[in-house]
Amino acid sequence: MDGGPREIRYPFPDTPDPGEAVPVAEGVLWLRFPLPMALDHVNIYALDEGDGWTLIDTGFDSRKSRDIWQTALDGPLRGKPIKRVVLTHHHPDHVGLAGWFASEHGAELLASRVAWLTARMLTLDEQTRPTPETERFWRRAGMPDDLLQKRLSERPFNFADAVAPIPLGYDRLEDGRTIRLGGRDWTIRFGQGHAPDHATFWSHDGEVVLGGDQLLPSISPNLGVYATEPEADPVAEWLASIEVFRPHATTEHLVLPGHKLPYRGLPSRLDQLAENHHGALARLRAHLSEPRTAADCFDPLFRRRIGAGEYGLALVEAVAHCNHLWHAGEVERRDDADGARRFWMKDGQNG
Repeated sequence: MDGGPREIRYPFPDTPDPGEAVPVAEGVLWLRFPLPMALDHVNIYALDEGDGWTLIDTGFDSRKSRDIWQTALDGPLRGKPIKRVVLTHHHPDHVGLAGWFASEHGAELLASRVAWLTARMLTLDEQTRPTPETERFWRRAGMPDDLLQKRLSERPFNFADAVAPIPLGYDRLEDGRTIRLGGRDWTIRFGQGHAPDHATFWSHDGEVVLGGDQLLPSISPNLGVYATEPEADPVAEWLASIEVFRPHATTEHLVLPGHKLPYRGLPSRLDQLAENHHGALARLRAHLSEPRTAADCFDPLFRRRIGAGEYGLALVEAVAHCNHLWHAGEVERRDDADGARRFWMKDGQNG
């Protein structure tokens, strides 16, 4: 990490309209696609290969997204074919149309093994009601009974609702390897915490970093624990990834993130991303002076009102922070008769 100016700068304050593109580096176009959620967009990057394009992520699979893609293909992408789709991670707003580009456009799919396996598994796992494991997870996290009963009676979001079928074959991305994209050589560096084996790409010319959701500006990516791995500690993985990235980050890197605006000032942003969770953990320690469920910990962790649309993400992140303190040996925990798991600071610990 260099020792230059520490501020974070946004060289491209004007976002592209749907179907349009903004050039952000030589041979790199920035596109933006709408999402039907509070975080209402995802960034896509098109890298010019001369006779076609490599895409970094794809957006949700929806009729609206496909129509916007057709506008982009006919417009700023100049009718050249999509040759490759590179996935930063497996979340549906990033992988949604990868299968469509493979089946309808003949694009090659590149992903980490974990991202490909997870995305393919989840598209094949459709549920009409939450599973018993999910119900147990929600009870243990302290979800209020009225909300729990409501959710148990509803069809949950299924990955296949927003993700086209994932192709059987793919080209594997590996941590530390070099890959040629858009006329540049890039080193692949995996991050952890937000998604397993999240791929970031660092150009060898020192100009550009494709950061996905691992290196967002202005907002912190969700670090969640789910029923699939209820004892996970993504906070520890996240903080460790920041330390892995620090030696490579410079103030002049142009970071192209999965959401929000491209920016410079990556060393400062890494400091902020770490401090965000260190600060939340300090507040959580004080809050756990008496036994509390993860759902009881929203106020100290987020310091704002959590609405119905944010509740699920807030709950899994609260579990993640409680799990982190437990794995660190700072808290006790017990599962009570009501099915809820309560955490509290050990005697003699700060809090």
